[in-house]
Amino acid sequence: MDKNQRTESKRHTIPTASATLDDGTLVELVYQPARRKTLLALFSAGRWTLQEGVRVGADRVLVPFSPTNNLIANEAVLLASEPCIYGTEEALLVDIEGFIHRYVDLSPTFEKIASHYVLLTWVHDAFSELPYLRLRGDFGSGKTRALLTIGSLCYKAFFASGASTVSPVFHTLDAFRGTLILDEADFRMSDERADIVKILNNGNVRGMPILRTMVNRQREFNPQAFQVFGPKIVATRSSYEDKGLESRFVTEEMGGRPLRADIPINLPDAFRAEAQELRNKLLLYRFHRRRDIKLDETLIDPGLEPRLNQILLPLLSIVRSSAVRRELRSAAAEAQTNLIAERGLLAEAQVLEILADLMAASDRPIIPVAEVAAGLNNRYGGEYERPITNRWVGSVLRRRLNLHTYKSHGVYVVPMTLRDKVELLCTRYGVIATKEAAGTLESKDVGTSGT
Repeated sequence: MDKNQRTESKRHTIPTASATLDDGTLVELVYQPARRKTLLALFSAGRWTLQEGVRVGADRVLVPFSPTNNLIANEAVLLASEPCIYGTEEALLVDIEGFIHRYVDLSPTFEKIASHYVLLTWVHDAFSELPYLRLRGDFGSGKTRALLTIGSLCYKAFFASGASTVSPVFHTLDAFRGTLILDEADFRMSDERADIVKILNNGNVRGMPILRTMVNRQREFNPQAFQVFGPKIVATRSSYEDKGLESRFVTEEMGGRPLRADIPINLPDAFRAEAQELRNKLLLYRFHRRRDIKLDETLIDPGLEPRLNQILLPLLSIVRSSAVRRELRSAAAEAQTNLIAERGLLAEAQVLEILADLMAASDRPIIPVAEVAAGLNNRYGGEYERPITNRWVGSVLRRRLNLHTYKSHGVYVVPMTLRDKVELLCTRYGVIATKEAAGTLESKDVGTSGT
């Protein structure tokens, strides 16, 4: 073996889906189905090339994933085949909206949101937080068609279902860093105990990998961090119980109107070719715009809650049309109104309402928890199947509303020093406190259970 051969044998080949080199060169995996060949597309100094490998340093070579990889060969992950000229960004958006409009029936506002979300997926790594899209409706309402149509244009779209084994989902997201398209994403365990819900809970914020137990060849315990950050589009029949997860979605309600007559019942053969051409244009869009895109904090809406601003800002930052920005803000304001209305139906809101009324009418330094329980029993007792005890009300105050209580002269109380925090919570839950309402709180015997 000569010296050159020995040098080549020492180089490590690294299967690569995307990378940014030290000199700023962008590297992206592409797949050419007709040739059954994968390559790396490089973009540097305003020009792109296709290569079979890229040397990085003295001992590493970036290479494309194999074309026989099951995810690529079976189109479970959709890739561009090569960059393609798209004209202006406005023309590209028209093409995306036209494609979506041809194959799926969405509301006009969500059609624009979905089109801009497609653009967002191709530059998502410019942001630290991301929103998710959700199609919600019963079976036969067009959710799956919407997933296929929007998802086929997204950056390295990876298609899975709620019935999928979770391990390949973790590995695929970690390897390709693309867009998760998740159908039938309703889960019997819709909280932190469901693995896929962990992906949804952690995957919209950069730097929040999920640790999973792995064992190496020596059978040693070797936990591995899986990167799950990235855009996601899901279809569900209902909402999640986890309100934190719910707040990450921009949602379209499906099936609420008759299907447009021009929507094809079955996708035509041209669908795949059209989607491939748009992905190629979007790859060049990524090459052109990735360095320029950044979060525009001047677009923060002071009328929206921090979480809604957090998920809305990345979308607003890539939207250039002021009219579309107004539509996005209007949709966010409606979502906030619905969220506040839903919170207002919770037991926390009713407990908070009683406490706020008592604080509004009192000049004492404390409010006894027993008075809150008595007021709740008087105003809403008929709505509860369980007894309203001091202990339960104290638990709601501490654990759900995070309001500190302490013992004073043998009874638990809420200090009036928390009034500013209570008023802030009232805004969050849509509660309006009045002195007049406090006058209706006639005490009833609700027991002497402690808190």
